[in-house]
Amino acid sequence: MTQQDLFKLKPVLMALAVSLALTACAVGPDYVRPQMDEATMAPAVFKEGQNWKPAQPRDLMADGKWWEMFNDAQLNALVAQVDVSNQNLALAEANFRSAVALVQSSRSAYSPTLSASAGASRGRSGSAGSSTSSGTSSSSGSSGGVRNSYTFSLTAAWEADIWGKVRRDVESSQASAQASAADLAGARLSAQAQVAQNYLQLRVLDAQQQLLDDTVQAYQRSLEVAQNQYNAGMVAKSDVIQAQTQLKSAQASALDNGVTRAQIEHAIALLVGKTPASFSLPRSPLTAVAPPVPQGVPSMLLERRPDVAAAERRVASANAKIGVAKAAYFPSLTLSASGGYQSSTFADWFTLPGRVWSLGPQLAQTIFDGGARQAATDQAIASYDGTVATYKQTVLTAFQEVEDNLAALRILEQEAAVQGEALQAARQAVTLVTNQYKAGTVSYVNVITAQATALSAELNSLNILNRRMAASVLLAKALGGGWDGHSLDDLGPLEQQSAERARGLKENAALR
Repeated sequence: MTQQDLFKLKPVLMALAVSLALTACAVGPDYVRPQMDEATMAPAVFKEGQNWKPAQPRDLMADGKWWEMFNDAQLNALVAQVDVSNQNLALAEANFRSAVALVQSSRSAYSPTLSASAGASRGRSGSAGSSTSSGTSSSSGSSGGVRNSYTFSLTAAWEADIWGKVRRDVESSQASAQASAADLAGARLSAQAQVAQNYLQLRVLDAQQQLLDDTVQAYQRSLEVAQNQYNAGMVAKSDVIQAQTQLKSAQASALDNGVTRAQIEHAIALLVGKTPASFSLPRSPLTAVAPPVPQGVPSMLLERRPDVAAAERRVASANAKIGVAKAAYFPSLTLSASGGYQSSTFADWFTLPGRVWSLGPQLAQTIFDGGARQAATDQAIASYDGTVATYKQTVLTAFQEVEDNLAALRILEQEAAVQGEALQAARQAVTLVTNQYKAGTVSYVNVITAQATALSAELNSLNILNRRMAASVLLAKALGGGWDGHSLDDLGPLEQQSAERARGLKENAALR
């Protein structure tokens, strides 16, 4: 390229330098995490945990194995299957990979586009005759000959991100991908909590089944006592009938317990990605115990909640979209260049005389759009306000769930102690009344009443235990499980984890 050509390109080079200098700016508001106002601010302490303190939101990845606090090997094995077999989790993981791909799509706007084209054509052109002033027609030209045309060109174009539209778009897509990563963690935590809650309920049902089976045997013995008393002429036939009625009712309750257990077992199968027909959990005694109420500081509460992290990231994404909408008010600068070869003969296609090229900037500005840009900006601002409200509501819900389950654990612990005393008294009453009936000092109605009271106390104790187990699981979920130390700021590790999980899903599907 000659010096004269460079002089002609000077305006283009200056425009490029100016555009590069201006790319440091970006229109639209810079993101600031929403602050809780006085009406919705985080409490200084929990009502149910006076030694706890509030947290500041931060994005983290789930990592802890909170379910191990129940010390149940079968539960640990079931929760491990969730990560590779649960289909809701697979859906959330696919959504995350899609969000990561969208980030890469947004980043591609930083780079110029390069296209190539090549063509060959053969055609003929001619000229029409012209009319004279006298109305006669004469041929003023001859038909053109047949020509060949061979072309090859490379075209490059790059739109300078002067007003930060691309950067805001990348910022928005990155925040959305981070929100999707938090959604994935939330789906995992939710599935783990459902497995734990259902499994613990299943074991309580097993304990209830054992209680009902023992009750049936006890009522069978009571029926035998009543029958012996009747045969000896000591009691009326009504005592035998009452004993039979009580026995059959207990047998029906024992059978009905099996319906609930089967349904809970099927629910667990679904959570671990198996069909109910291929999954079973044999009856087993309840070994898990309700863990004590935690007495730590929840300074990481909002950091440990996937839904809070997701909501906060969506606020950041919506904030960036305001900048994208406002960038439409400003002109766009596109730098383009093309070069290639054109010839009428194939042999001379790529020769120096056939070389063609062009280089230059293009500035474009929308003059009138009927209010479309203003509407898009208003929509982006309204969407941002909506995500802020959602974020604050999610924070409030997080604190409510912690308070709910702390209160449940505290009160149920007290109720369990009182119910234990009632159960002990009911068992003693059954022994005393049964002995009195054998001695003939009380009627069989007293025996039935004492036994029914004891059975009700036993069932209430198991029900309280089930509620305590459920509250422990829900508290762990409300605190975000075992989140610690993995920031969502860098998508690289998340992309790697996503790819590893996708491979695990494929391998698991192949094994099935």
